[in-house]
Amino acid sequence: MKPRLSLLTVCLILSACSSPVQRPDSGVQPPPTWQSPHIDNRAREEARWWTRFSSPQLNQLIEQAQVGSYDLAAAIARVRQARADTVIAGGSQLPEVQATANANRQKLLRGNGYSQLDASSSNKAVDYFDAGLSASYEIDFWGGNRASRDSARFSLQASEFDRATVELTLLSGVANSYAQVLSLREQSRIAELNLTNAQNVLQLVQTRFNAGSATALELAQQKSLVAAQQRQLPTVQQQAEDARISLAALLGRPVQQLPASVESFEQMQWPEIATGVPSDLLTRRPDIARAEAQLAAAQADVTVARAAMFPKLTLTANLGSGANQIGDVLRSPFYNLTGGLVAPIFNNGRLGAERDKATARQDELLQTYRGAIINGFADVEKALNSIRGLDEQRQWQTEELNQAQTAFNIAQSRYQAGAEDLLTVLETQRTLYAAQDQNVQLRLSRMQASIALYKALGGSWEIR
Repeated sequence: MKPRLSLLTVCLILSACSSPVQRPDSGVQPPPTWQSPHIDNRAREEARWWTRFSSPQLNQLIEQAQVGSYDLAAAIARVRQARADTVIAGGSQLPEVQATANANRQKLLRGNGYSQLDASSSNKAVDYFDAGLSASYEIDFWGGNRASRDSARFSLQASEFDRATVELTLLSGVANSYAQVLSLREQSRIAELNLTNAQNVLQLVQTRFNAGSATALELAQQKSLVAAQQRQLPTVQQQAEDARISLAALLGRPVQQLPASVESFEQMQWPEIATGVPSDLLTRRPDIARAEAQLAAAQADVTVARAAMFPKLTLTANLGSGANQIGDVLRSPFYNLTGGLVAPIFNNGRLGAERDKATARQDELLQTYRGAIINGFADVEKALNSIRGLDEQRQWQTEELNQAQTAFNIAQSRYQAGAEDLLTVLETQRTLYAAQDQNVQLRLSRMQASIALYKALGGSWEIR
């Protein structure tokens, strides 16, 4: 006698044979190395990359941002939502069990009653009690339920990677804003020093004008320079305060609660950053990992949409008992087994359109994933290129600043001795101020380029 497989066994075998969702392949081949000059190919773990800028106050601000940022708190809440979705989607993998208990009373208010009414004129009140236990399970013929669970899991991963992306953006924004606050404060200090120098020169010109050795034109020119530098000072101070307000917003607090910085811009130092090889970027950047997880979820959604086009088999088992008195409710047990098959026949193309929509969504996210990888490569290359260019500029700008300072000192001494005209002093003074201001701006740009490189490399992130 040949063994025969039951319907349930066949269903379980078919469900087990459905193929699981595979991790997606972008089809993008990473280059073997970076085009721009860099330190080496050995990537080091930068667990707390912001600590390498030699700024204790920056470390404190980062810690405050991790606790106080509302954007980060919202991203964490989205992770909790996605985690709950995985529980909801996984519920179809096991039978759903429900318990019921009912109490019923029918009472005839008047008259003799009728056949459909249990109560009668002789027995106007009828009680009925029942209790039951039911279990239902949909056989996952085509893997749709499992794919729905996989989609939720990948969506959870994408949400976790999104939280990491928000955090990386937040922390790099705090570092950028703090560096900008310090640089603008340094520019304000330089503006004050140059204003003092200009006022000293004005006193010298005024003395010579009073003595008849300087012209009214020279006096007016120097007064104009002093006024211009007085105008520039509040502009820089306003920019510095705007930067503090932006920094406070990143921390999730009003600017009144932001402590005053006690550090100088010179204290912040940029570190040497090991870039690793381009292929490392695929596992280091949370935005790339998020795009990959979203694509994997979309692939699972295609399986769900396809499974909806095929018949569904649901098995239901009921165990119950009833009685006219509550004490006898469990003395008359019964069971009921049901198998239901539902197959779509006509839905005006809706299920096919759902499948096509899921397929198109998958293709969209594949292109998004590829774009995230290419953009990641570009971010690193631009940061490396910026660092190289700024280092070259700063090398020559240091020489420019030294020579400008020397020229101003010589011109001021010669003018005081009557061996040089005021025009030369004015020109060297403007050149010195511009060189000092440019020095601070280049230093800020170099600091921000290092921060941008850390961000481009993915910083250091982990799933919480």
